[in-house]
Amino acid sequence: MSATSHTRQHNSLLAATEKRVLVWMATRLPRWINSDHLSILGLTAMAGAGGSFWVAQTDPIAGASLVVLCLVLNWFGDSLDGTLARVRDQQRPRYGYYVDHVIDLAGTALFFAGLAASGYMSPVIATLVVAAFFLVAAETYLATHARGVFKMAFIGVGPTELRILLAAGALALINAPTVDAFGLGPMLLWDVGGTIGAVGMIGTFVISSTQNVRALYAEETPNVATEGRYGAAVPVARANESSVGGRR
Repeated sequence: MSATSHTRQHNSLLAATEKRVLVWMATRLPRWINSDHLSILGLTAMAGAGGSFWVAQTDPIAGASLVVLCLVLNWFGDSLDGTLARVRDQQRPRYGYYVDHVIDLAGTALFFAGLAASGYMSPVIATLVVAAFFLVAAETYLATHARGVFKMAFIGVGPTELRILLAAGALALINAPTVDAFGLGPMLLWDVGGTIGAVGMIGTFVISSTQNVRALYAEETPNVATEGRYGAAVPVARANESSVGGRR
């Protein structure tokens, strides 16, 4: 199964509304704007969101506002590039699939690198979050290739919902860069959120990979037609070979 012939499964909370909005915007974009422009915008904006945390160190309101603006621009570019190609019937399946997900990986790394460098998130937690995201991303890409289904959301949370959570976290920095979590004393707000997010993504990885392994095993393991003398399963092909050998 090729990743270019997969089925996109997008069942996040905002998916239906978002699709209508994206199609509406795609039909109204100037012709000189193409999918590549939007992809570049998405990556640049994600890097800008990470860099905006530097500004927040000296001016929390301006920095948090820039983070939110960059996340909006990232949504615009990253979500609209594929829609624009489909609306204009200019799909490039392999190129689009590859570029889109390379940008997702690079953008996530740049965002959390900026967070870690700003001091709003500890480097260890930032690394943990990126590692957990890469686990989920890799499993999703493998499942797309092996099963032909590309899942864009888990338990109703997709890329757009994640951007909203990130924006909310950035705005929360204005008044509360640290929190007293679980009675453990003051902790960085983004460390707490990052830890919860990482645990959630690791759980998603475990559940999704388990489901896909079981499904692939059921699809590709030969049916058992008979049992051996001591109750051991004997595949159909081997049972037939034994029968033929007996007749000779």
